[in-house]
Amino acid sequence: MNTLNKFSLEGKIALVTGAAYGIGFAIAEALADAGAKIAFNCRGQVHMDAALKAYEEKGIDAKGYFCDVTDEAQVKKMVAQIEEELGVIDILVNNAGIIKRIPMTEMSVDEFRQVVDIDLNAPFIMSKAVIPGMIKKGHGKIINICSMMSELGRETVSAYAAAKGGLKMLTKNIASEYGKYNIQCNGIGPGYIATPQTAPLREPQADGSKHPFDSFIISKTPAERWGDPEDLMGPAVFLASDASDFVNGHILYVDGGILAYIGKQP
Repeated sequence: MNTLNKFSLEGKIALVTGAAYGIGFAIAEALADAGAKIAFNCRGQVHMDAALKAYEEKGIDAKGYFCDVTDEAQVKKMVAQIEEELGVIDILVNNAGIIKRIPMTEMSVDEFRQVVDIDLNAPFIMSKAVIPGMIKKGHGKIINICSMMSELGRETVSAYAAAKGGLKMLTKNIASEYGKYNIQCNGIGPGYIATPQTAPLREPQADGSKHPFDSFIISKTPAERWGDPEDLMGPAVFLASDASDFVNGHILYVDGGILAYIGKQP
């Protein structure tokens, strides 16, 4: 077999959660470019309409479904619809997530639970829903969007770090439990990516100077820049394709080298 053919996703059905914009959209675009048929979810009509327009502008025939990924009944219904309309899901990307930047002692229990529900419980619910079909089909790829906070802590992100650390271990456990069925479950751990979610951290100060956090991240990144959503495209195609058939339970950090770097001496 030609090596490049192993990266082809022709004929594959990919479900990418939270793929209306940002990282999820970029990953869905990459999978589509490699040949996959794309399904994605939204919770509201406004985001759905904007997403469908964006996919159309890219020339991608993506199918959108209304679904709250924290609701198991809705997830089961969506997966059944996708199987009926497109086929059994070959690739699941658990991308939907939120972050609340609140000091731990000021964060309510409900706020903590909301982050964990979306960032950790939802990937469990989604994976649980697609694994039976993957077992019957004889193969499957699950990609969990983890984070550097799967490894590190930082001020104000206790819920996010707890959820993403849990997602790392859920990834390893799915690999351990279902690898015998030719199902590979891996994670991508983005570094600091320039998306609408991180835009407030990159806004210039009133005097025109860089946001302190913007300067901090650039100083801590050997690449000396924020990542772009496009930086995640190649890793996503690799982990979704036959090229990664013996890669399982791995978290691929796409962070410009932050986790490898102790930082400059003051």
